[in-house]
Amino acid sequence: MVKIKDQQSTAMQEKRPKNLTAKELNEWLNKTTEKVFLIDVREDQEIALAPFPGKVLHLPLSKSSEWINSLQKKLPTNEPIVVLCHAGVRSWNFSIWLLEQGFIETVWNLEGGIDAWSVNIDSNVPRY
Repeated sequence: MVKIKDQQSTAMQEKRPKNLTAKELNEWLNKTTEKVFLIDVREDQEIALAPFPGKVLHLPLSKSSEWINSLQKKLPTNEPIVVLCHAGVRSWNFSIWLLEQGFIETVWNLEGGIDAWSVNIDSNVPRY
């Protein structure tokens, strides 16, 4: 019984990404006082179809072998990081991985991804 409680306690202490809605991200991006560093983990063809309307670091997950060794150097040390994808699943998993690597202390995941951005913020971004 004690072992199960210890495992549960350890699991509860694991770091998890913080969720961020499209509306919250939009508000954050419109603040002039704090910069936000965006990482888009979608594939090249997804970016071509529906680009995020702002500066992002594009890290397609299928090409991780091309960027994984230099990733830590690309990440900011003094800006909040938000990760996005199509629907928020790949970005959630990548965010967990970032935290597990110890590269950063906190990361936000865009709930619903670029699709939520298109629905709630900018209908000019195509849905797919």
